[in-house]
Amino acid sequence: MSTANEDRKPAPANRRDFLKTCAAVLATTAVAPKVAATVPQATASLTSSPFELEEISVAQLQDALNSGRYTSRQLVDLYSDRIDALDRNGPKLNSIIEMNPDAHEIADRMDAERRSKGARGPLHGIPVVIKDNIATSDKMQTTAGSLALVGSVPPSDSTVAQRLRRAGAVILGKTNLSEWANMRSAHSTSGWSGRGGLTVNPYALDRNPSGSSSGTGAAIAASLCTVGVGSETDGSIVSPSNNCGLVGIKPTVGLISRFGIVPISHTQDTAGPMTRTVADAAALLSVLAGVDSHDAATAAAKPHVEKDYTKFLDPNGLKGARIGVVRKYAGFSIEVDRLLDEAIAAMKHAGGEVIDPVVIPTIGKFDDAELQVLLFEFKDDLNKYLAWLGKDTQVHSIKEVIEFNENHRAQELPYFGQDLMVQAEAKGPLTSAEYLKALKQCRQQSRAEGIDAAMEKFKLDALVAPTGSPAWTTDLVNGDHTVGGSSTLAAVAGYPNINVPMGFVFGLPAGVSFFGRAWSEGKLIQLAYAYEQLSKARKPPTFLPTANLKTS
Repeated sequence: MSTANEDRKPAPANRRDFLKTCAAVLATTAVAPKVAATVPQATASLTSSPFELEEISVAQLQDALNSGRYTSRQLVDLYSDRIDALDRNGPKLNSIIEMNPDAHEIADRMDAERRSKGARGPLHGIPVVIKDNIATSDKMQTTAGSLALVGSVPPSDSTVAQRLRRAGAVILGKTNLSEWANMRSAHSTSGWSGRGGLTVNPYALDRNPSGSSSGTGAAIAASLCTVGVGSETDGSIVSPSNNCGLVGIKPTVGLISRFGIVPISHTQDTAGPMTRTVADAAALLSVLAGVDSHDAATAAAKPHVEKDYTKFLDPNGLKGARIGVVRKYAGFSIEVDRLLDEAIAAMKHAGGEVIDPVVIPTIGKFDDAELQVLLFEFKDDLNKYLAWLGKDTQVHSIKEVIEFNENHRAQELPYFGQDLMVQAEAKGPLTSAEYLKALKQCRQQSRAEGIDAAMEKFKLDALVAPTGSPAWTTDLVNGDHTVGGSSTLAAVAGYPNINVPMGFVFGLPAGVSFFGRAWSEGKLIQLAYAYEQLSKARKPPTFLPTANLKTS
């Protein structure tokens, strides 16, 4: 039986943590210019000159486009210059792995269409960046950060890319990521890929942006683009959003199609918005969500998809809401606990009813089972993706990816190995008793005995917990060293999770997660927006070479 005191013990942070723990047990064509994988030296503060689009929202840009203050082409130019100044030069964030050579042409078409017919919707003419595991059938690569996929040609756009184009968005470029979405080694450094090199955190350049959506997190935080799309299996949207001071929505699995996205796990994978505000995230989610015949998981979303998630943006949305605090996911940082207590006090002041703590006894009990599920599904799902690519790729199976990496050790394996890929390749089919047992345990303990049980018992609208620790120093020798996080429960359940900035620790962002039942995105957006309007916690980065330990 758990007690409130036991519930304060820190649990595994996210996939990055439990992969390290479990791995120890299991162990008984043109390439974009590669950026050096070294952390910038902390010699002087690096700041950018004033940028007219810094922190600008989707709604503000639409007003400016409709009034003629800007054209979409001008936005592409301004963001491209910003990327050149801060990503390629200056602080060298290295968040954009590739620019879209067609961006100006697309922007011109959207400008002409706006003049002749009006805007298609809130993203018409708006620049967007997407993670380099989201397929586009254009002049850009889709590599998941791996040199093994350089030159591969997706037979079509991913559904995410299709929906963005249909909405009139301008895909400005692709973002760097933790290679293979952090499913190559349990000892990896987030933000590094063989193709893209190392992405750094814009708040403190020697600290980590987290992964696997590292480039999207750093780029949007630094106003290199308006909004971005990341992907998550466990923590890969909410954790970089935490580290980079963003709003990140990891939706219910099936709300957004995964077709054309380099996979890890069909039971946990999803794409999702990464933005500077809840309003922008809701606008982007409205475009991305929808049923797709190419992804069977989206069929369950049909009665739940909202055409416009911005309708949930209610500044009084906390009034009368019942919110449970998962204290077991706290306790890893005195300063983060302080911010969490301040956030809870703000929710109470806004009329929320807070139940603190809410004990979920299954937390931490299915971490090993999750790893087994991911290993089995990674092999099966990746092999299917590579088969979809057909002959237009130099690797056709996870086995061939492993062989490619061994044959290109200097480029692909200089800092960490591919132990997870090797373990995945050794797994059998998805009919294996080992896999089916692990999957059943994950679903039972994360859903029926986890989130669903807690929310039913306490009649909750949402659960909250600190998303994770502030950004750790990047360490290519030893790999990541996170100390806490709360992504796993919602990730394994396949349920929605939203990170919102809640404050700073020594100038480094820290976020709070709102998560709950399947298909509860609308309610979570309502709560997250109301909290955001109270806290106003987000501040833009100043590109310090290292964290300022004299301020908190």
